[in-house]
Amino acid sequence: MRMSASAPIRRRPLAIALIVVIALIVVWLLARPLGKLLFPHQGAKPNPAVVVTTAVAQAEDVDIGLTGVGTVQAMQTVTVKPRVDGQLERVGFVEGQDVKEGQVLAQIDPRTFQAQLQQAQATKAHDEALLANARLDLQRYEALMKVDSTTRQTLDTQRALVNQLVATVRNDEAQIALDKVQLDFTTITAPLSGRVGARLVDPGNIVHAADTTGLVVIRQIDPIDVVFTLPDDAFGRINRAMQASQTPLVVFANERGTDVALGRGGLILLNNTIDTTSGTIQLKARFSNPKHLLWPGQYVNARLVLGQRARSVVIPASAVQRNDAGTYVYAVQPNQTVKLQPIEVDELQGARAVIAKGVQPGERVVADGQYKLQPGALIAEAPARPGAAIAPAGTASAATSAATSAAPRATPIARQ
Repeated sequence: MRMSASAPIRRRPLAIALIVVIALIVVWLLARPLGKLLFPHQGAKPNPAVVVTTAVAQAEDVDIGLTGVGTVQAMQTVTVKPRVDGQLERVGFVEGQDVKEGQVLAQIDPRTFQAQLQQAQATKAHDEALLANARLDLQRYEALMKVDSTTRQTLDTQRALVNQLVATVRNDEAQIALDKVQLDFTTITAPLSGRVGARLVDPGNIVHAADTTGLVVIRQIDPIDVVFTLPDDAFGRINRAMQASQTPLVVFANERGTDVALGRGGLILLNNTIDTTSGTIQLKARFSNPKHLLWPGQYVNARLVLGQRARSVVIPASAVQRNDAGTYVYAVQPNQTVKLQPIEVDELQGARAVIAKGVQPGERVVADGQYKLQPGALIAEAPARPGAAIAPAGTASAATSAATSAAPRATPIARQ
């Protein structure tokens, strides 16, 4: 009985110890989150700086303009057709070749026309001989008439014959001129300088003046035109800018998608009517195109410059972000953190944005790497890539500058 009574007494210290251990574990588990709440920064590792590219907002004089989608058109397009019937002997061009005005493009068999010319020349010689004899007879009749040895009727008849032969010779001369023209038509030359397309007829075929397809198409691509449209409500601004400018308004042509500059030209046409169906007005600009950067049928972004706005704030277009509230940028603070700064964008001009409100000249904004940022994040400037320089925010692309410096003299505008 003593042994059974002492067993619970020996187990009691073990139970107490187990309860104490469990209590300590519970206190430790509860103390960890409470410590984090009371001392959030104690022992926390600082977030690493986000590597971004920044740019400084610039104050610049920027162009005021309108942008529309345009189509490149050849300044002149000619379908070369034969003007006489015959067999095509040879062609004098290579497909896709640049040709000069007057260059021989094709030769039609000339033998038939040479024979016709020789026949006409022989007919003229025959009629000239008859005319010479008739004039001699007229002189004889006139002499006989003076001595009253012939009748007046005979003299008048001879004079009429002379006049008839004179007219015949003139007709022969006209026929010779016609035959020479027909013979010249067997040699087909380029009516303008430009680039030829695909050959439409091969040598050896019989061609006709009535053929509709022609031999080849020539397009003049330097200079070249761009036809584009703008909304009809822009007509007033365009018209006022034209009247205020002493020279044709400047038009830039940029590649769609990449916005690479293709050329700078001058406005030559503001169409004389507004298309009521589409609510647009058509314009045409002419560009110098020595490097053939513009090509017929190509779609481009045509930007019409109406004037300049002084001291506008300019930042890279990549710095502009958008959310449900509108547009914003990440502005860099003195402590190298960023804040979300709402802005108003006046206009996007290729790789740069003109800011109407929200950014001041000299302020730094994040131009690349925004997807890793949130307000208050610490940033570090990304190292410059070897051999690459970051252009100032207010400068245009190098291609645009090159196109601007190579601007042709604009052609005076013509209104329909």
